[in-house]
Amino acid sequence: MVYMFLGTGFEETEAIAPLDLLRRAGVEVKTVGLNGPVITGSHGIKVTADMLIEDLDISDAQMVILPGGLGGVASIRACEKAMKAVRAAWEQGKYCAAICAGPTVLSDLGITEGRKATCYPGCESGMGNAVMVNAAAVQDGKLITGTSAGCAVPFGLALIEALKGREEADRIANQIVIR
Repeated sequence: MVYMFLGTGFEETEAIAPLDLLRRAGVEVKTVGLNGPVITGSHGIKVTADMLIEDLDISDAQMVILPGGLGGVASIRACEKAMKAVRAAWEQGKYCAAICAGPTVLSDLGITEGRKATCYPGCESGMGNAVMVNAAAVQDGKLITGTSAGCAVPFGLALIEALKGREEADRIANQIVIR
């Protein structure tokens, strides 16, 4: 199971594009509402979460995903259960993925320490001792980070590659006719 955390103010493209791509690849993904069942993104788009953070059991997770958006990132940081779940996922050897400002949350938890990562330009000061890489998406072991809304598709494809292999990521890229 893959869990994507949605807090008020999340960046819609950074959530929906990877979510769609993962589901096209047959990955079971549940969106987790941190501020109730209907979460409003940074551009006013409302999304009904599949479940609430109160009902989350991270033990069956393969991966947790944190979209960016400054409000969404603030919502994640303010949610003790979400922060504990991300830390537990990492400690249990699960994939932790984040895009845009989301990687700064992983940095807060020490997950990016000494690892290759990327984030939204201007958020680097929140990345601690991560080894910053200028790329759309970066994988370093079980850590996957993406740069921005404009990189949401490459980030989603990197998530698929990590979970289902390069061949499946290429199949989905061809299916959506990415150029």
